[in-house]
Amino acid sequence: MDGTVLVADDDRTIRTVLTQALTRAGCRVHATSSLTTLLRWVEEGKGDLVVTDVMMPDGNGIEMLPQIKTMRPGLPVIVISAQNTIMTAIQATEAEAWDYLPKPFDLPDLLSRAGKAMESSRRGSVRVKAPAPAAAAPVVAPEPAAAADLPLVGRTPSMQALYRLVARVMNAELPALITGESGTGKSLLARALHDFSDRRAQPFVLASAQDFTGDQNSAGTAMMARARGGSLVIDGLGDLDATAQARLVRLLDSMPPDGPRIIAIADGTLNGTLEAGNFRHDLYYRLSGVTLHVPPLRERIEDIPLLAEHFLARAARDGGNPRRLSTSALELVRQYRWPGNVRQLENVIRRLVITGQEPEIGRAEIESALNAHPAAAPSGESSEAGTLAESVARHVRRYFELHGADLPPPGVYQRILREVEAPLIDIALEYTGGNQARCADLLGINRNTLRKKTNELDIRVTRRRKLM
Repeated sequence: MDGTVLVADDDRTIRTVLTQALTRAGCRVHATSSLTTLLRWVEEGKGDLVVTDVMMPDGNGIEMLPQIKTMRPGLPVIVISAQNTIMTAIQATEAEAWDYLPKPFDLPDLLSRAGKAMESSRRGSVRVKAPAPAAAAPVVAPEPAAAADLPLVGRTPSMQALYRLVARVMNAELPALITGESGTGKSLLARALHDFSDRRAQPFVLASAQDFTGDQNSAGTAMMARARGGSLVIDGLGDLDATAQARLVRLLDSMPPDGPRIIAIADGTLNGTLEAGNFRHDLYYRLSGVTLHVPPLRERIEDIPLLAEHFLARAARDGGNPRRLSTSALELVRQYRWPGNVRQLENVIRRLVITGQEPEIGRAEIESALNAHPAAAPSGESSEAGTLAESVARHVRRYFELHGADLPPPGVYQRILREVEAPLIDIALEYTGGNQARCADLLGINRNTLRKKTNELDIRVTRRRKLM
């Protein structure tokens, strides 16, 4: 990899790590903690690539992108940010960043993207992006407060891949199919697809499977007319009977070119219904122009603390008692299966804010709140849903599918191993009461290796209630 990279980040450690890694890769690097300095370098013609943080002492990295584009139209910019929300991915895409990575980022992944960005710039090619928003539209469509209320928060690879996919397709002239278990946030994702798109000034209309039943399809036709050039969301897709499916096919075929974008929502049983022959393949193909799968909460354990913090802050803002989770309470929250997914987590947090008085939420409070939420298996699954290998295969397949026609960035092997390692070590520590020597023996690894792994994976090693 050859070229000059301009790095802007107010974290000295990140500047040092990026400088060393990019230098080893063959690049020349200029690093700064100031956006003002970065802009001066760009204006002077320095650099073949910019890597910038968002929140800087003297400004916002994303808001600075239009200036960079004006000064140097062909200069690619990679945005890195600790703000692990869908908002950041969408803002970066609308501001025409070449790419976006959340913190903490995978260093080999960033180096790979940096190499592709500089090669693309040298070839004079342009990265494919969604169409620009309507004339003079701001970079962020919803009001900041409304956008902050979206619990679409996550730093796990599966969620970040989903955010990037949403940013790429939000203005595409394709129907969208959103799948996932109950409570994962499918309807929120549909709302985000509309609110951040260039259709946001048009109506957002929600229809249910019942609107396509009965002797006539007048309700579906009326909703299509109401939606005009906005978005028509069809919820409960898998609940449509054969007659309703046929009516929906005819309705879609009669839709005018300037009609609404169709967004369909289905639970995790749709594939089984399709394979069993109970769902029309022609309807599925009409609706699945792009498929967005929202992973269940148990597959994104590392996002649970972020979501819990989000819900606690929102409850306090709405007039509740400011509260925080103790270390032991957070540990239990991470261990719970969450059959109701994000919706269940939100309900539990709201209940704790309303019923508790102490600033800190203890483990006993969490246990009491969860007693009313039995950890049953999600709908359509048994509690022993196949072997571990089958579960891993499902997770890996979803990860690849989230990238659509693209392959995931290099480094898949290490990223998947990391997601398996973290819960394995965490649960082993739980069952050995936090005894590292016993845990290392149980896992069959050296104690120094265990200590290294807990540091790398950010696993808190504390004395725990012994379960074995």
